[in-house]
Amino acid sequence: MYGRFDAMQLFVRVVERGSFTAAAADMNLPRSTATDVIQRLERDLDCRLLDRTTRHVSPTPDGEAYYRRCVAILADVEEAEGALRGHEPSGHLRVDVPGRLTRTFLLPQLPDFMARYPKIDLQLGQGERLVDLVREGVDCVIRAGVPGDSGMIMRKLAEIPEVTCASPDYLAAHGAPESLEELSGHLMVGFLSSRTGSAMPLDFRTPEGVREVMLPSRIIANDAETVHHLARLGFGLIQAPRYRLAEDLANGALVQVLPQFPPTALPLAAYYPQNRQLSPRVRVFVEWAANVFTEADL
Repeated sequence: MYGRFDAMQLFVRVVERGSFTAAAADMNLPRSTATDVIQRLERDLDCRLLDRTTRHVSPTPDGEAYYRRCVAILADVEEAEGALRGHEPSGHLRVDVPGRLTRTFLLPQLPDFMARYPKIDLQLGQGERLVDLVREGVDCVIRAGVPGDSGMIMRKLAEIPEVTCASPDYLAAHGAPESLEELSGHLMVGFLSSRTGSAMPLDFRTPEGVREVMLPSRIIANDAETVHHLARLGFGLIQAPRYRLAEDLANGALVQVLPQFPPTALPLAAYYPQNRQLSPRVRVFVEWAANVFTEADL
């Protein structure tokens, strides 16, 4: 028998996932059981909580109000139970972090996190876009770059230094610029901004402030690894995090230019939904990640 508390948990998951099928899978239930539980909840409350279509499920006005109360109640219960268990975080934690950041910084330290919190099960997604945390069932994401208006809570983790570089073959053909004025006649590998739909300009910190320079591009791409590879092939200048280029800079596949005018550092931050209290498992993960990046050689 599914009790009221269990029904509230399921209802919250259905609203957040926008799908009975996804919510049922998250909670290891048959879809038919999930449907029956929500229908019984609606009968008990004597109101319709969800609008159902063939492709999506969304809360009614009453359902939205009930959802917000359920989120607060469930968070209070989780906090109370955590206190009785000695504040030991537990449960399934879904996080999304770009793959290179994960492999370079988090994975080497992950055994320590999992040993410290043995009751947390971790699901790692590895993307670049700023996912819809609520709809996709993700608890927390880590992203580099200046965020748009995401509607989420942001916790800054670090500043990631960037460098400007190009391949030896490109510099042999075009010359190595020694000043910003000497960038005239150079090419860049364009990195397509998901926010603007256009290639992002190069930027340089100078004594007078940040100066943006837009160079022509023969090739534009929207994937950081692809842009990196195109630079190795000699298609132009790029700016990217130093840690991402470290191996190529060390073996000479890429050469740093204009080090006296470094690009603006990328802010690195964790994001989580603002419509719910921060769960203990998300809190300890964010604190652990902040410590990892504080101690890392960025």
